[in-house]
Amino acid sequence: MSRKVVAIGGRRLSLSNLEKELYPSYGFTKAHVLAYYRRIAPFILPHLQDRALTLKRYPEGVEDAFFFEKRCPSHHPAWAKTAELRREDGERMTVCLVNDLETLIWVANLASLELHVPLARAGSPETSDAMVFDLDPGDEADILDCARVALILRDLLSRLRLASFVKTSGQKGLHVYVPLNCPETTFEDTKTFSKAVAVILQKNYPDLVTARMAKEYRKGKVFINWSQNDAKATMICVYSLRAREKPFVSFPLEWRELERLADQGDPEKFQVLHGEAVRRAETTGDLFREVLTKQQKLPNL
Repeated sequence: MSRKVVAIGGRRLSLSNLEKELYPSYGFTKAHVLAYYRRIAPFILPHLQDRALTLKRYPEGVEDAFFFEKRCPSHHPAWAKTAELRREDGERMTVCLVNDLETLIWVANLASLELHVPLARAGSPETSDAMVFDLDPGDEADILDCARVALILRDLLSRLRLASFVKTSGQKGLHVYVPLNCPETTFEDTKTFSKAVAVILQKNYPDLVTARMAKEYRKGKVFINWSQNDAKATMICVYSLRAREKPFVSFPLEWRELERLADQGDPEKFQVLHGEAVRRAETTGDLFREVLTKQQKLPNL
């Protein structure tokens, strides 16, 4: 197994198997993965900060088996920040906090291509910093249908005086985030609110939207997955790679761009590859930055 020792942030990291193709059909190696995360670090790190990371590891690449790791690996570097969380069964669990570049590169070197984080920080695990609407197209629906639903959601939320932000899932759906950043907002609040909104849209757009999880209700429709607003749930972090045939990225869009993409009618144009993600982030900055800072209170429905 080939290894290379590099210095990052004053730390020495031993990187392994840099030539291994983690996206074989695209020729994208672990070295390419590490290079991507190094370039995107200024944009992704604020969204990982102090959040319990769930690793999704693909040691043999995206075409082979993967596994999730909620606990921070026992062999983590002594300098990597961790937190102790209490599981549902009462046991304590040590989790990784990716708060700096060296930890991000160490995690990527474990072939954790996808980075999943909760909507709360480790220090306040019951306080939701944001509310999310996870738009998932069923059979015979696609991301264009998700875009229609996202735009309807944006307008409804705007009438409630709530700003919202949208990103691609990096797969076939979209995620609409509503920043909150209020310490009194609980997951019970966000789940109740998001479910009510999903049911309202299901009632008003029955041929387009469902709030029901069962697959028999989802054919040709967009499922608004309100259940993601839960302390136990995680979401793919904005700017994270996805484990698909190509290294697509979960990437933020401006609303006017989503409108334009919806008008163009080509689902493929929603997909953002690694190189384009870096170029766009370095040009426009972090379109999701207000998700971390904007304070909003949920109104009574």
